[in-house]
Amino acid sequence: MQSIDETRLETDAQYRYEFLANFIGFGPDDVRQIQSSAPHLGPRIPQLVEQTYHKLLSYDATARHFVPRQHGFEGDPPVNLAALTAEHPQIKFRKDHLNRYFIALIGRAYDVKMVQYLDMVGKIHTPAAGNKEIDVPLVQMNALMGVISSVLLTSISDWPIDAEARLRTIQAFNKLLWIQNDFITRHYAASPVSN
Repeated sequence: MQSIDETRLETDAQYRYEFLANFIGFGPDDVRQIQSSAPHLGPRIPQLVEQTYHKLLSYDATARHFVPRQHGFEGDPPVNLAALTAEHPQIKFRKDHLNRYFIALIGRAYDVKMVQYLDMVGKIHTPAAGNKEIDVPLVQMNALMGVISSVLLTSISDWPIDAEARLRTIQAFNKLLWIQNDFITRHYAASPVSN
Protein backbone atom coordinates (compact mmCIF):
# COMPACT_ATOMS: atom_id res chain seq x y z
CA MET A 1 0.00 0.00 0.00
CA GLN A 2 1.37 3.40 -1.01
CA SER A 3 1.45 6.16 1.55
CA ILE A 4 0.06 9.53 0.38
CA ASP A 5 0.57 12.86 2.13
CA GLU A 6 -2.99 14.16 1.90
CA THR A 7 -2.07 17.62 3.18
CA ARG A 8 0.51 17.92 0.42
CA LEU A 9 -2.13 16.97 -2.16
CA GLU A 10 -3.85 20.26 -1.33
CA THR A 11 -0.73 22.43 -1.46
CA ASP A 12 1.56 20.93 -4.12
CA ALA A 13 0.10 20.81 -7.65
CA GLN A 14 2.86 18.59 -9.02
CA TYR A 15 2.42 16.08 -6.20
CA ARG A 16 -1.33 16.16 -6.76
CA TYR A 17 -0.87 15.56 -10.51
CA GLU A 18 1.52 12.66 -9.89
CA PHE A 19 -0.93 11.07 -7.46
CA LEU A 20 -3.86 11.42 -9.86
CA ALA A 21 -1.87 10.22 -12.87
CA ASN A 22 -0.58 7.20 -10.96
CA PHE A 23 -3.96 6.35 -9.45
CA ILE A 24 -5.89 6.73 -12.72
CA GLY A 25 -3.13 5.07 -14.73
CA PHE A 26 -2.31 8.08 -16.90
CA GLY A 27 1.23 7.47 -18.05
CA PRO A 28 3.72 7.96 -20.90
CA ASP A 29 1.77 5.65 -23.23
CA ASP A 30 -1.34 7.81 -22.75
CA VAL A 31 0.66 10.98 -23.40
CA ARG A 32 2.08 9.44 -26.60
CA GLN A 33 -1.42 8.41 -27.66
CA ILE A 34 -2.72 11.96 -27.11
CA GLN A 35 0.21 13.56 -28.89
CA SER A 36 0.01 11.13 -31.81
CA SER A 37 -3.63 12.14 -32.30
CA ALA A 38 -2.55 15.61 -33.47
CA PRO A 39 -3.01 14.87 -37.21
CA HIS A 40 -6.61 13.85 -36.53
CA LEU A 41 -7.56 16.29 -33.77
CA GLY A 42 -5.71 19.36 -35.06
CA PRO A 43 -7.88 19.97 -38.14
CA ARG A 44 -11.05 19.32 -36.11
CA ILE A 45 -10.30 21.76 -33.28
CA PRO A 46 -12.24 24.70 -34.81
CA GLN A 47 -15.35 22.51 -35.09
CA LEU A 48 -14.99 21.32 -31.47
CA VAL A 49 -14.62 24.92 -30.30
CA GLU A 50 -17.73 25.99 -32.23
CA GLN A 51 -19.76 23.09 -30.81
CA THR A 52 -18.62 23.95 -27.27
CA TYR A 53 -19.45 27.65 -27.60
CA HIS A 54 -22.79 26.91 -29.23
CA LYS A 55 -23.68 25.01 -26.05
CA LEU A 56 -22.23 27.66 -23.72
CA LEU A 57 -24.19 30.44 -25.42
CA SER A 58 -27.41 28.42 -25.38
CA TYR A 59 -27.93 28.92 -21.63
CA ASP A 60 -28.08 32.23 -19.80
CA ALA A 61 -26.35 30.70 -16.76
CA THR A 62 -23.22 29.95 -18.80
CA ALA A 63 -23.43 32.79 -21.32
CA ARG A 64 -23.57 35.49 -18.61
CA HIS A 65 -19.92 34.87 -17.78
CA PHE A 66 -18.91 36.23 -21.19
CA VAL A 67 -20.46 39.67 -20.63
CA PRO A 68 -17.84 41.05 -18.19
CA ARG A 69 -14.52 42.00 -19.73
CA GLN A 70 -12.39 38.88 -20.09
CA HIS A 71 -8.84 38.98 -18.73
CA GLY A 72 -6.55 40.07 -21.57
CA PHE A 73 -9.34 41.24 -23.90
CA GLU A 74 -8.77 44.83 -25.01
CA GLY A 75 -11.91 45.51 -27.07
CA ASP A 76 -15.36 46.56 -25.94
CA PRO A 77 -17.19 43.83 -24.02
CA PRO A 78 -20.88 43.25 -24.78
CA VAL A 79 -23.13 45.77 -23.07
CA ASN A 80 -25.45 43.03 -21.81
CA LEU A 81 -26.46 39.42 -22.35
CA ALA A 82 -28.80 40.34 -25.22
CA ALA A 83 -25.84 41.86 -27.11
CA LEU A 84 -23.78 38.68 -26.79
CA THR A 85 -23.45 36.66 -29.98
CA ALA A 86 -21.15 33.91 -31.19
CA GLU A 87 -19.49 36.50 -33.44
CA HIS A 88 -18.82 39.11 -30.75
CA PRO A 89 -15.08 39.93 -30.59
CA GLN A 90 -14.93 38.91 -26.92
CA ILE A 91 -16.43 35.50 -27.77
CA LYS A 92 -13.92 35.13 -30.61
CA PHE A 93 -11.21 35.95 -28.05
CA ARG A 94 -12.52 33.22 -25.73
CA LYS A 95 -12.85 30.74 -28.60
CA ASP A 96 -9.17 31.34 -29.34
CA HIS A 97 -8.36 30.38 -25.74
CA LEU A 98 -10.24 27.09 -26.08
CA ASN A 99 -8.53 26.48 -29.41
CA ARG A 100 -5.14 26.94 -27.72
CA TYR A 101 -6.24 24.64 -24.89
CA PHE A 102 -6.87 21.77 -27.33
CA ILE A 103 -3.54 22.51 -29.04
CA ALA A 104 -1.78 22.43 -25.68
CA LEU A 105 -3.26 19.01 -24.88
CA ILE A 106 -1.80 17.48 -28.05
CA GLY A 107 1.32 19.59 -28.47
CA ARG A 108 2.91 20.26 -25.10
CA ALA A 109 5.24 18.12 -23.06
CA TYR A 110 3.56 16.73 -19.97
CA ASP A 111 6.04 18.25 -17.56
CA VAL A 112 5.94 20.67 -14.61
CA LYS A 113 4.86 23.54 -16.87
CA MET A 114 1.96 21.48 -18.21
CA VAL A 115 0.83 20.75 -14.66
CA GLN A 116 0.94 24.49 -13.93
CA TYR A 117 -1.09 25.10 -17.09
CA LEU A 118 -3.76 22.55 -16.14
CA ASP A 119 -3.95 24.14 -12.71
CA MET A 120 -4.27 27.66 -14.16
CA VAL A 121 -7.13 26.48 -16.39
CA GLY A 122 -9.03 25.79 -13.19
CA LYS A 123 -7.94 28.89 -11.33
CA ILE A 124 -8.68 31.37 -14.14
CA HIS A 125 -12.41 30.69 -13.88
CA THR A 126 -12.48 31.89 -10.27
CA PRO A 127 -11.79 35.32 -8.74
CA ALA A 128 -8.35 33.97 -7.69
CA ALA A 129 -6.93 34.72 -11.17
CA GLY A 130 -7.81 36.85 -14.17
CA ASN A 131 -10.84 39.14 -13.80
CA LYS A 132 -12.10 39.20 -10.20
CA GLU A 133 -15.67 39.74 -11.51
CA ILE A 134 -15.62 36.35 -13.19
CA ASP A 135 -16.64 33.61 -10.80
CA VAL A 136 -17.98 30.65 -12.73
CA PRO A 137 -19.89 28.31 -10.39
CA LEU A 138 -18.51 24.79 -10.14
CA VAL A 139 -21.69 23.25 -11.58
CA GLN A 140 -21.10 25.26 -14.76
CA MET A 141 -17.44 24.26 -14.94
CA ASN A 142 -18.50 20.63 -14.59
CA ALA A 143 -21.04 21.19 -17.37
CA LEU A 144 -18.30 22.71 -19.54
CA MET A 145 -15.98 19.77 -18.96
CA GLY A 146 -18.83 17.40 -19.76
CA VAL A 147 -19.42 19.16 -23.08
CA ILE A 148 -15.71 19.19 -23.93
CA SER A 149 -15.52 15.48 -23.14
CA SER A 150 -18.59 14.75 -25.25
CA VAL A 151 -17.52 16.70 -28.34
CA LEU A 152 -13.97 15.37 -28.13
CA LEU A 153 -14.87 11.71 -27.62
CA THR A 154 -17.57 11.90 -30.30
CA SER A 155 -15.00 13.31 -32.70
CA ILE A 156 -12.52 10.54 -31.90
CA SER A 157 -15.19 7.94 -32.59
CA ASP A 158 -15.34 9.23 -36.19
CA TRP A 159 -11.61 9.31 -36.88
CA PRO A 160 -10.29 6.96 -39.60
CA ILE A 161 -8.21 4.86 -37.20
CA ASP A 162 -8.45 1.23 -36.20
CA ALA A 163 -10.61 0.16 -33.27
CA GLU A 164 -7.68 -0.51 -30.92
CA ALA A 165 -6.11 2.92 -31.54
CA ARG A 166 -9.54 4.55 -31.12
CA LEU A 167 -10.06 2.85 -27.76
CA ARG A 168 -6.57 3.81 -26.52
CA THR A 169 -7.09 7.41 -27.65
CA ILE A 170 -10.48 7.66 -25.95
CA GLN A 171 -9.09 6.15 -22.75
CA ALA A 172 -6.08 8.50 -22.75
CA PHE A 173 -8.19 11.64 -23.24
CA ASN A 174 -10.74 10.42 -20.70
CA LYS A 175 -8.02 10.04 -18.04
CA LEU A 176 -6.58 13.45 -18.91
CA LEU A 177 -9.97 15.17 -18.70
CA TRP A 178 -10.59 13.65 -15.27
CA ILE A 179 -7.24 15.07 -14.14
CA GLN A 180 -8.17 18.43 -15.65
CA ASN A 181 -11.54 18.33 -13.90
CA ASP A 182 -9.79 17.78 -10.57
CA PHE A 183 -7.51 20.74 -11.27
CA ILE A 184 -10.64 22.81 -11.75
CA THR A 185 -12.49 21.48 -8.72
CA ARG A 186 -9.54 22.07 -6.36
CA HIS A 187 -10.00 25.83 -6.73
CA TYR A 188 -13.56 25.58 -5.44
CA ALA A 189 -12.82 23.50 -2.35
CA ALA A 190 -12.39 26.48 -0.05
CA SER A 191 -14.73 28.83 -1.95
CA PRO A 192 -18.22 29.64 -0.68
CA VAL A 193 -21.15 28.50 -2.79
CA SER A 194 -21.88 31.03 -5.56
CA ASN A 195 -25.34 32.01 -6.73
